[in-house]
Amino acid sequence: MARSRLRNRFRVNDPLDESPDHALVGIISIPNEQASPWRIIANRLLFALGIIMLTVLLVWIDRGGYQDGADDSMSFIDCVYYVTVSLSTVGYGDITPVSERARLVNILLVTPLRLIFLIVLVGTTLAVLTEQSRQALKIQRWRSTLRNHTVVVGYGTKGRSAVAALLADDIAASEIVVVDSDPIALKAAAARGLVTVNGSATKSDVLKLAGVTRARAVVVALGSDDSAVLVTLSARELGPNAKIVATVRESENTHLLKQSGADSVVVSAETAGRLLGLATVTPTVVGMMEDLLTPDEGFSIAERRVEETEVGGSPRHLKEMVLGVVRKGTLIKVNEPAADALEVGDRLLYIRMVGND
Repeated sequence: MARSRLRNRFRVNDPLDESPDHALVGIISIPNEQASPWRIIANRLLFALGIIMLTVLLVWIDRGGYQDGADDSMSFIDCVYYVTVSLSTVGYGDITPVSERARLVNILLVTPLRLIFLIVLVGTTLAVLTEQSRQALKIQRWRSTLRNHTVVVGYGTKGRSAVAALLADDIAASEIVVVDSDPIALKAAAARGLVTVNGSATKSDVLKLAGVTRARAVVVALGSDDSAVLVTLSARELGPNAKIVATVRESENTHLLKQSGADSVVVSAETAGRLLGLATVTPTVVGMMEDLLTPDEGFSIAERRVEETEVGGSPRHLKEMVLGVVRKGTLIKVNEPAADALEVGDRLLYIRMVGND
């Protein structure tokens, strides 16, 4: 009953997840694999400038075939003036081609160049005007194909470290969605190629936008314990099959996260305090622990499925240094009697050297 009241307290009346895709532009950000829009516009402007210069050259070479209403001679400025008003289809008529060769050049060269010039300008305008439509289409495609991904709530120090560990474990950036309300954090996440959702994760519709209902795992890495509890409650309700890992600052709040539906809880303040205490006595132990927790260098803790040839044997006789056995979702330490005989479906937690299989 208490969980239901708490859940209803934070329920929103405006379901953001039911909004049309175009309304989500600016809320959901999907990394763009193409070049920057400003670079595209700059390249098109340079191309248009090149067309103008080429046309000016053609008119200048045959300047004798043109007639200026005020003067029969054509200066270079007159050529530039004629080309700009001609390509832009303004056409004041004060300068006209009078010779057959000049008219032939206008038919065969200047007119096609005029069309290309207009296509470049219109294409650039349409590209700017349809950017929002393209973003809406990308969001629609992304929402329809989003499956078995990982949602990281909070992109602070803990969230960034969690994402770094996921990427180092060969999880693609496209399979990670970051939820945060800090524009700087979202920009940093987008720079790493991550899909971002702008909003407070305490609102269930924001979590729905991130695809929690179809997520493989949810990492709750917020700075406050009360927010972590609320997010975990909503995430467990939306994704009953998702693996939820949450962090809290104080150990006395661990049971709240567990009751809210978290599968694993990491106490950040207590863990940091233990490392500080160890560092004053045995700093080399702290260095080794940091090495184990850093997946892209030295040693790391890995997990693999037990092979058929290993079933029935002891994990202590394997070539790897096994720390424990995961059996039906429960961790059994390697020195416990239940871990002496491996079973089908078991998974091994072991220490491996980075770069080795």
